Amino acid sequence: MSIERIEPGSRMSQGAIHGNTIYLAGQVASDPVGTGVTAQTQNILEQIDRLLAGAGSDKDHILSATIYLADIGHFAEMNAAWDAWVSKEHPPVRATVEARLCDPQYLVEIVVVAARQA
Repeated sequence: MSIERIEPGSRMSQGAIHGNTIYLAGQVASDPVGTGVTAQTQNILEQIDRLLAGAGSDKDHILSATIYLADIGHFAEMNAAWDAWVSKEHPPVRATVEARLCDPQYLVEIVVVAARQA
């Protein structure tokens, strides 16, 4: 099977498609300066929507999500944005962990794996 790259760059791609599975790179807020966990999460979820749509999928087809929080104390704030967005009929499996992210401005990073729509 071939591999299709989504928005490839010199260092990494924003995603890859192999067969009917879409793997997105970790997504962080596009403009994190001065924003909190809720706003960053909402921005990331918008990016995920856009990338999945471009790959022929949507949030109803997310298989798994891994959420990295710079401070696990912000779990409730992140969940407020997540709960408003996630498919109630098709919630994915999910893990949330505390991790030091690549830049202190980033408070949240989300990685998803999804299926293409049939």
